[in-house]
Amino acid sequence: MTLANSAKNTVQRGHLGTVSMLAWTGDPDAGHDMPYLLVYSLGDGDGGPEAGVTALEGLIRQGGLAVDGTLTDATPTSFNSPIRLLVQGGRAVLNMPGLSAQCPAPVEWLAAAESRGHAHLLISTRPWPEATPGEPLTEELLQSYVGDEGTLLAAAHALLPVSRLRG
Repeated sequence: MTLANSAKNTVQRGHLGTVSMLAWTGDPDAGHDMPYLLVYSLGDGDGGPEAGVTALEGLIRQGGLAVDGTLTDATPTSFNSPIRLLVQGGRAVLNMPGLSAQCPAPVEWLAAAESRGHAHLLISTRPWPEATPGEPLTEELLQSYVGDEGTLLAAAHALLPVSRLRG
């Protein structure tokens, strides 16, 4: 993950701490194959978890989203979002003002993103210290975090169109 510098970037990088992104889908056999992307912080930045929440809220505002639990549909071509999602080489790459992140995407996620042409982005301001990058993450732990009403209401939500490199 990379943080971009700009004159408009008022987010204090050290407050974010460890920011990570992961991709998953619902159960395709149950008719729920939405590709999801989750951006979250461990809450380990300078100033503690509270400063991390404020920093993530700043990034969300810079991306033109709000932390209010509502879904912004950025898929219409007329919607001019500064947030971009690129899928390339089995990876999901997210670019937005102040933040670039990427993660490996499971085969099911790639198929769902290809089929739907969009993915549901959640940028959670609620720290998730249990989800250390590189460590195994159980379905139960993921469900307990993303299925929690507090997490969902403390997140920005957007449907993002999927872009690919043309070759």
